[in-house]
Amino acid sequence: MQEEIISAALEGKDVLALLPTGGGKSVCFQVPAMAKDGLALVITPLIALMKDQVQNLEARGIKALAIHAGMTHHEVSLALNNAAYGDFKFLYVSPERLSTALFRSFLDILPINFIVVDEAHCISQWGYDFRPDYLRIGELRKLVGAPVIALTATATPRVCSDIMEKLAFREPLLLKSSFARPNISYIARKVEDKLGQLLGILSAVRGSGIVYMRNRARCEEIASFLSQNGISAECYHAGLPASLRSERQERWKKGETAVMVCTNAFGMGIDKPDVRVVVHMDLPDSPEAYFQEAGRAGRDGLRSWAVLLWNGSDLSRISQIEKSSFPPQEFIADVYQKLHQFYQIIYETGMGRELRFDLDEFCRHFSLMRAKVRYALTYLERTDHISYCEDVDIRTRVKIVVDRNALYEVDLPERGMAEVLEQLMRSCPGVFSYPVPVDEDWFSAKLGIGVPALRQLLYQLSLQHLIRYVPGEKSSVVMLHHDRLRPGNLNLRPELYDMLFNSWKERSDSMVEYASMEEGCRSKALLEYFGESDAPECGSCDLCRARKKASASEVKDADTATALKAFVASKGGSYSMDELRAYLADPRNPLDSSALETLRSLIDAGEVPHPRGN
Repeated sequence: MQEEIISAALEGKDVLALLPTGGGKSVCFQVPAMAKDGLALVITPLIALMKDQVQNLEARGIKALAIHAGMTHHEVSLALNNAAYGDFKFLYVSPERLSTALFRSFLDILPINFIVVDEAHCISQWGYDFRPDYLRIGELRKLVGAPVIALTATATPRVCSDIMEKLAFREPLLLKSSFARPNISYIARKVEDKLGQLLGILSAVRGSGIVYMRNRARCEEIASFLSQNGISAECYHAGLPASLRSERQERWKKGETAVMVCTNAFGMGIDKPDVRVVVHMDLPDSPEAYFQEAGRAGRDGLRSWAVLLWNGSDLSRISQIEKSSFPPQEFIADVYQKLHQFYQIIYETGMGRELRFDLDEFCRHFSLMRAKVRYALTYLERTDHISYCEDVDIRTRVKIVVDRNALYEVDLPERGMAEVLEQLMRSCPGVFSYPVPVDEDWFSAKLGIGVPALRQLLYQLSLQHLIRYVPGEKSSVVMLHHDRLRPGNLNLRPELYDMLFNSWKERSDSMVEYASMEEGCRSKALLEYFGESDAPECGSCDLCRARKKASASEVKDADTATALKAFVASKGGSYSMDELRAYLADPRNPLDSSALETLRSLIDAGEVPHPRGN
């Protein structure tokens, strides 16, 4: 469908492109953006994917920028100036940035040729991953006349209609290809020994694999278990340092590591075509999430497997998730007030503040359950009170706090300190005026030292009062959308709460239904969920294969029964066991020892007599 989508966009039409995971969505906006003057404004919630795409474009000589959480006001301003006045073709923006005064002040001068909405299902309240900041794209359309290219891999018909309405399409236009992935065999097994099953699967299916887990700690345990059993495996989750995640991802992409054991933080935008197997060790929340993650298998078109392992514990966990995912509204209102108390923000103040937020510290401080608080924050985000970004990489920042000339008079105890200062002055414009971001990996490579050694030198320079050193960290960020409200003024929209609960329950029930299917076709069931009512049976899922096997067995049994009846008739309706054994042993007869089972069935049904003497 890429050609049709690109053509529609170049004709100036608003278009919603519904393509399966691995269907080449990026090309659908990159080509039309390159074909027209100006730059494409690409809105995506995935910071890692945003950075990855910017790097890929720049590697091809195409100028691109990104603006996301964790950047300073100065960095954002600089990026927007470059986008407005430089020869850039793509500006990637996280959705929460759309409402900031700084971004809006540039809208009149940004030469936007397309508004690209990636992961467009996030704009729909009915979607499994709704993000309130996406609703601001509808407001953006009133200010920017460029056509919209919306893209998603996971949307039901109801969600598609909602996307086009929320994005104010001038005319509805949905272009979609079938979600069918005929080279993927879907399998679901109800098993108690998940580890044994996993080991068996990965031993049988050679090549690259992904194992999805819900729990970060379990990722590390299972990666270790696989390694101890001779399978090359590493783990990946959002709690690991960015540099380590990047290293592990690269090793896996190059095939140096066979299996990545990960949470759903892994996989977005990673185009590795030869993934042979994707295993889910826990029941996903929804068919949308499962289909997207399973769809990372077999992008090269070769036979691949998507295996779901589940048992009764998964059903119990879903019940627990239901309780923590939908805490009482009184609890959500209390978390809202405690969030402001935690940062000593008084009533009628706080709008626009970005807060570095440690969820564990917050929960310890107020003796609250982590899961319930996390979902309370998510609901506050849905009701447009806050934006909540988890695990944002905030880079190291450095400012030289003494005059340039004075630096040459300072007696430094280590030569490395002077080299760091020289590199800062050479590579970081503005380092004397404000804290500039420092790419530690790049800096340490230029200096020929390791990152820990660089950090130590920066720390020593700060002790000498020569620089202001703000070490990089991974942090969640909460952005306040308005001044602190008094308890009676907080609107938590109970009707939205009920709708979200019912939608979640519907998706969760559909996932359980899929896992526990005993007949039909798994591929067909998934495709019907996404509105492909005429989807054919795949013939390769576990249910289709079992049906084929049973059918072949029935044909074989029927042939065996016919042969046995003919044998009995040839003996005039009376035969001995010795005659039967001789008949079965005759190599000219296409029967084996299983024929005795068929004979017993025929005798029980009264269709042939017992052997003589029995």
